[in-house]
Amino acid sequence: MKKLISLLACTLILGAASANAQRSSDAPWSLYTIKGERFTVGLPRVPAMQTSKETRPPQKDRRRILLKTSAYGVIYIFHVVDNPKPRLSLEEFIQEQVTDNSNDKLTAERNLTLDGIAGKAFVYSDGNGMVQFFATGDRLYEARAYGAPVDDPRIKSFFHYLSLKKTENSFEVSESVQSGSDTTDGNIYTGKNVTTKARLISKPEPAYTKKARSKQITGTVVLKCIFAADGTVTNIYVFAGLPYGLTEKAIEAARKIKFIPATKDGRNVSMWMQLEYNFNLY
Repeated sequence: MKKLISLLACTLILGAASANAQRSSDAPWSLYTIKGERFTVGLPRVPAMQTSKETRPPQKDRRRILLKTSAYGVIYIFHVVDNPKPRLSLEEFIQEQVTDNSNDKLTAERNLTLDGIAGKAFVYSDGNGMVQFFATGDRLYEARAYGAPVDDPRIKSFFHYLSLKKTENSFEVSESVQSGSDTTDGNIYTGKNVTTKARLISKPEPAYTKKARSKQITGTVVLKCIFAADGTVTNIYVFAGLPYGLTEKAIEAARKIKFIPATKDGRNVSMWMQLEYNFNLY
C-alpha cells in the first residue's frame, strides 16, 4: 500500500491561527488559480466559481470571474475582471465597484503594492473585513474578506497568500473543479448523529492526467466534504493533494457522486464525509 501523502507544497498550514480560526476546519488552506490567469489565492476550502459577461460603457463585453467560499463566519471573495479598451484606471475601477456595493461602508484607504502592481486597500467601517483592489493593463482584481476583525488570522492569511503571480503548484478551479453550492446554513451532522447515513449510489473514479502518469506520481488525495440534504456534494476541503492535476481530477469526481442523503428524525439532512482517491500506476 502506498504511503498516504499528507500535505504538499501547495497546501499551507496556518500555524498562527487563533482558537476560533483553528475551529474553522482541521484542514489546511490551499492555493487556487484559474487556467490562463495570473493570480493565486489562498482559501480554507475549494471555492465556488461563477463566470459572467457584463457591459460597462465605454467598455463592452468584459468577462468577470468570481471565486467565493466561506468558512465559519468568514466570507472570502475574489473577482478577476477583463479590462478591455478603453482601459479603466485603478481609481475608476474602485469607484465603479464602490458604487455597485453602496451598502458597504469602506474606510482607512491606503496604498499598497503586490508583486509590483499598485493597489489600494480599504477596511469595512465596522472593522470586520478588508477589501483590496488592483489594476493591470488587461485585468482588474478585487479581493474581499469579511466576517472577522482585520487582525484575525483568517483575514490576514487570505491577503498574505494573495498573489498576482501564478504559483506552479496551485490547484486550478474550473466549472467542473469547484466546491459547488455553499452549504453553511443549518446543521451539518457526523455519521454518529444521524438516523441513517448517506448511501452511495455511484462513485466515479478519477482518471490519471498524462503529466502525472509520465512523472509516475502515486498516492492518495483526501477530501472532506458535505453530502448535502439536496443530494449534492459541497463544501470540499483538500486534506491531502497530489500534483499535476490529480487533486483537480479527484474534486471533479467527488462532485459527480450520486447518493441517498442521510436522514434524521424522518427528514433528509446534510452530513460530513471523508473521501479518499488512490492513484496507483500498478
